Amino acid sequence: MNMILNTVLQEKQRIDYMLARYQETLSNLPKGTISEKKINGNIYYYLKYRDGKKVISKYVGKDEIKEVREQVDKRHHVEAMIKSLTKEQRLATKILEENL
Repeated sequence: MNMILNTVLQEKQRIDYMLARYQETLSNLPKGTISEKKINGNIYYYLKYRDGKKVISKYVGKDEIKEVREQVDKRHHVEAMIKSLTKEQRLATKILEENL
């Protein structure tokens, strides 16, 4: 096996490992988005997400909103990384299949 194919194989192994780690991280993060409702001059925060066809709105207290918002932002980042790594994985797999 030449050096380039060996490098592609190592990269695919790294991508597989990273995808597994990101999937594990994703399972521990809340899905959905944060929405705000203003009722009688007070702002209330909700985590909205889908469960099948239902949209669930879960109240988030003011003392928790910062942490939940950070977790939701992290989830969006992790989802983007998974999407990017999946494209790279497909490319590496295609290269390896064509040359092995």
